[in-house]
Amino acid sequence: MTGEASPLTGRGGRGRWRGRGPRGWRRRGWWRRRSLHARLSLLVAGAVAVALVAFAAVAFVAAREIQQHRISEQLSADAVAIAQSPAQWAAGRAGPPGQGFPGRDGHPGRDDHRRELGPRWQILNSSGQVVSAPDNPLPVTGSARQVAAGGKTRHASPVQEQVTIGDDRYQMLTTPIAGGGAVQVAVNEDESRRTLTVLALLLATGCVIGIAGAAFAGRAVARAGLVPVERLTEAVEEVAATTDLTRPIDVTGDDEIARLGRSVNTMLSAIDTSRRAQRALVEDAGHELRTPLTSIRTNVELLLAVERQPDLAHRLPPEERAKLLEDLDAQVRELATLTTELVELAREDTTRETPEPVEVGDVVAAAINRVRIRAPGLTFTTDLTPVTVNGRPGELERMVVNVLDNAAKWSPPGGEVRTRLTGDGTLTVSDTGPGIAEEDRPHVFDRFYRAASARSMPGSGLGLAIVAQTAAQHGGTVTAGPTTPRGTTVTITLPPAGQEPQAGPPS
Repeated sequence: MTGEASPLTGRGGRGRWRGRGPRGWRRRGWWRRRSLHARLSLLVAGAVAVALVAFAAVAFVAAREIQQHRISEQLSADAVAIAQSPAQWAAGRAGPPGQGFPGRDGHPGRDDHRRELGPRWQILNSSGQVVSAPDNPLPVTGSARQVAAGGKTRHASPVQEQVTIGDDRYQMLTTPIAGGGAVQVAVNEDESRRTLTVLALLLATGCVIGIAGAAFAGRAVARAGLVPVERLTEAVEEVAATTDLTRPIDVTGDDEIARLGRSVNTMLSAIDTSRRAQRALVEDAGHELRTPLTSIRTNVELLLAVERQPDLAHRLPPEERAKLLEDLDAQVRELATLTTELVELAREDTTRETPEPVEVGDVVAAAINRVRIRAPGLTFTTDLTPVTVNGRPGELERMVVNVLDNAAKWSPPGGEVRTRLTGDGTLTVSDTGPGIAEEDRPHVFDRFYRAASARSMPGSGLGLAIVAQTAAQHGGTVTAGPTTPRGTTVTITLPPAGQEPQAGPPS
């Protein structure tokens, strides 16, 4: 099993996923279950705690180093002072610290109380034997003997070491004397340790007090800082409870919370607009679907009545029956077209194609071939200049097909449909039909809008609405105008690849 990957340990059994075990997940889950107020309080208290502990540790280490340095300097100075005239110190035995240095006559001088020596000192000869007869002798270690013996060769260096005398610990410095021998000076570390202990207790107490204060301050800061968030939350919850999207949330200030509030208001406005559009679409669709469904139901009921009562079959001659079935077929086709167009209008962006560079000339040519089959009695003339746009091929072809179908529907038998594409992305489709009345032009791209002259013609009123929507989704525009001497020209403008899309709704 060696070398195999494990879902918990990673490749080759190595611990790549350490920290993601049950304990890690439990800790993460515990943190996620805390409220934002509690998280902020804990973060503030934690940050202050880390800063205080770091400061206390640095202060303690610095104080300890300063104390050690002071002791080392004191030992070095005292040892040098004795080593300069060891014979006088050994003969006069200056006594405990505080009695001064020996004067010129070998006795302590009255004016030489410049500093205190360590509480213990002694002089060694080159053999490592004590020659100063101290009251409290210091231990002569192997390192001290080496220093005393090396004084003659001038190769010995001072040695500082820690020794234990009784229950006390001392810092002892052994310094060589010129010509042989050494001076030993020792300082008791108990006082220094007591000072450091008191300092550590003071720092620990200060840390505890500081962390407690930071915890209370963190709660206060979190409570004060989250007041705008709580207000915004209450406002959003009220909107969710009442589903009233028309009343915006009160926003004051220019901070991040105010920016969030304005974003929420923008979102509510967009949702309200979308809901209104969906409601209008459903109402219009219901109205448009009701007519073909009613007609289909009436015709089906008539056919069922004849089938159930054969004696009444003479009332529905074969030619009327065939006409009725053709009417049903046309209505079903119209209903299927209407349903497809409704789906096209309501389709979400997640189900759409991925934009890609599209050669519009190829799309237009494919659309013309499709429409030419459905309208064999018309002449289709084209003038296509190659141009590439960023878009969705299927939607663009659907858009062009809708425009061509509309032109074919209104063109008389033997009429002509002219299609022209220029290099700037402008597509024009012109027919030779009766044209659009001036009062109807501003509305021809609205959903379910049908002019008075078009109500007798088949159609759902959604074809040009899909054209306008597709053009807008591709950053373009669409317009409708008259054709000389008669007919209608639909103009679609799409931004070529590499150009900024045009803003604004279709006119």
